[in-house]
Amino acid sequence: MSVTTAGLAPAPTEPLLDDVRLAVLTDAGTAAWRLLGDVLEIGSHERLEIRLSVPLGDAVGFWHPACDWHRALVADWAGYQRTSLVDGAAAGCLYDSQGRTLLAFAAEDAVPEVTMRFGVSEESKTFVVHLAVPAGPYRIHFARSAPSVATAMRALRRALAHAMGQGATEPAEGAREPVYSTWYGFAQDVSAEGVEAEAALAASAGCGVLILDDGWQEFGNGRGYGGVGDWVPDRRKFPDFAAHVARVRALGLRYLVWVAPLLLGPGAACFDELEPYAPASAGAPGARVLDPRRPEVRRHVVALCARLMELGVDGLKIDFLNEAMAYAGSPALDADVHDVGTAMRMLLVEIRQAVGERALLEFRQPYVGPGTAGLADLLRADDCPADVTANRVRTIDIAFLAVAGTVHGDMLMWDPRAGAHSAARQIIGSLHAVPQISARLAGLPEEQRRMVTFWLGEWRRVRHVLLDGQVEPGRPDELYPVVTAARGDECVITVAAERVVAVDTAAHRSITLVNGTGAGRLVLEVSGPGADVARLHGPDGSRIEPVVRRLEAGLVSLAVPASGLVVLETSGAAVVEEER
Repeated sequence: MSVTTAGLAPAPTEPLLDDVRLAVLTDAGTAAWRLLGDVLEIGSHERLEIRLSVPLGDAVGFWHPACDWHRALVADWAGYQRTSLVDGAAAGCLYDSQGRTLLAFAAEDAVPEVTMRFGVSEESKTFVVHLAVPAGPYRIHFARSAPSVATAMRALRRALAHAMGQGATEPAEGAREPVYSTWYGFAQDVSAEGVEAEAALAASAGCGVLILDDGWQEFGNGRGYGGVGDWVPDRRKFPDFAAHVARVRALGLRYLVWVAPLLLGPGAACFDELEPYAPASAGAPGARVLDPRRPEVRRHVVALCARLMELGVDGLKIDFLNEAMAYAGSPALDADVHDVGTAMRMLLVEIRQAVGERALLEFRQPYVGPGTAGLADLLRADDCPADVTANRVRTIDIAFLAVAGTVHGDMLMWDPRAGAHSAARQIIGSLHAVPQISARLAGLPEEQRRMVTFWLGEWRRVRHVLLDGQVEPGRPDELYPVVTAARGDECVITVAAERVVAVDTAAHRSITLVNGTGAGRLVLEVSGPGADVARLHGPDGSRIEPVVRRLEAGLVSLAVPASGLVVLETSGAAVVEEER
């Protein structure tokens, strides 16, 4: 049997594991390989082309870290991704209509630039993946056929953590606290007085971290990036920045400040000095992007991050690192390293050393994969203002390969003129990660203020289940309509579409159901001895008298308000509920 992808010559394959077949090619021919358990080892020191093939069977979708909305099947001439430490990872999972996996793999080294081609082979009626990888030994971990994508990805995540020495590392202190971000509430119109007033409200609502976003720095106006590069506080907005930080921290909040250290605008005082190291335009409007392959750039960025920590902050929100991919595959003049991913790894390791292990660092998609494991504490979903579905999907996607660090949702914004149910849905969308509130709290109606406090309180109550439990979100192409997190005898189920939801009252003592749909009910298929409705809440947290107090086994329609929450307790569970 041979494997081909559109435009490439066929190559003979050999069985690898399950129904997966393999070919490993070099410029000189084929390369030797061996399978140790579920790890493919290739010892060649030449550039490699690794070809995987699996029968289509009942395949319906292919997930990979940078798939975004393109998670259905594509033709082999259409599937393409260039990965590196700052843009996804060489990993993927093919699954069938029941959610069972047909192929699940992840490269152990997620740092260097790798080209991944994938899709349905029209000629062979198979699904193929081709990886073009740099010279040197290479290892790929596989997960055997599993009942769900989440199950397969858990196995890969554990294997990568072990291989990378991440083990059972404790999350950084503060990484698991709800965040208040200034971005959607203030945009660039920030000031010491305004931020401090919001910080007090955020702390009382249940936030533990504040992130000061764009606008704090000189030239931080106009939504463009033509003035970035100096990273000096704007004294008109923050007359004494260090004193401002101290006042916010005195409220009990950790303080992070936003920086995009690879961006360079022509309005910056340092532009003339750094321009030779920034030949490419950035995707961010008005800016160039510094080439991290140059040692001068890395020294500049490391010194910048260390200087910002001297302002008394607890950490940095480091943005736009993926802009470095502007240099992927291009010549690197006067550089000491030619691969973008390798250069970025060197840079980020030096940043971590310079700011200290206790500093909190936030990275966002697409640079939240295994390549940055141990370097970032907050792994945030890419920007998706007011998009509940995107926040749910992206946080779960990140978690699939989050070897280390804590997953955070994108900052949350909503229309303050809308009802509490609309605002609450935004928090529900990132409930299985750490929520980041970004609404201007002082301007919210009282109902929405109560809503924020209630949901952050509920999130804290079940945080250990949401972040540490076993999560089953369903098929990636269905956008995870029912997400279940279970730990011990507790379970949290978030429902985002009108589906029949399985509730096992024999397996769990306490079951929290969250209605993220627009309907006023949840349809449950109850198994086990049944459960009592312990409490029921509307979207703003108000307590509601339940119509049904006891759920028996079978199909049940339970009245739960849109964006509401209900807690079920199994018979005989001795649980004391506090009035909220």
